[in-house]
Amino acid sequence: MPRKPEYDREELIDRACDLFWTKGWAGTSMKDLEQTLGLKPGSFYAAFGSKAALYELTLDRYAQKGMTRLSAMVAEHGPLGALQTYPMLVIDDSAASVKACMLAKTVLELRGQNDPLADCANAHLTDKEGQFADVFQKAQEAGQISTEYDPIALARRYQSDLLGLRVSAERSGVDAHAIAQEISDSLARLAP
Repeated sequence: MPRKPEYDREELIDRACDLFWTKGWAGTSMKDLEQTLGLKPGSFYAAFGSKAALYELTLDRYAQKGMTRLSAMVAEHGPLGALQTYPMLVIDDSAASVKACMLAKTVLELRGQNDPLADCANAHLTDKEGQFADVFQKAQEAGQISTEYDPIALARRYQSDLLGLRVSAERSGVDAHAIAQEISDSLARLAP
């Protein structure tokens, strides 16, 4: 009878996510993973199969956390309030190992190599854009944003602004909080 693993797989995925988010795909060695996760090579491969399989799990985890967080914000603040609060939240997240989006970092790092992980990250970004479009549509239905605007176009622009904000938050000498406030303030101009 096989031995039961002496680790929490979900917690290991979270730790690997932080490592990959910080160091990227190429910057994270198998030794880094083994050390961070406290697994020997045989246990690592038994648990995850490969570095790429684990990376995909971390992309899924990262994306799901972001989707869940936005849904909770909509429930708490309403659609427009969530959209206005979100920019500051992504740069002030003290639990985040870095400010730049892990999905965008993955696309930038791996797209030129035609790596399937870039496609996975891109699919998650597309899903997130769809979630933003849904939130913009809810804000329109609530009378908070004019219906003259296409919610898909608003979502595309909003996501682009957020990705730029997150890169700006990594730069020295850039007031990312001022940019986040500008993004938030610009949403009020969409009122009917």
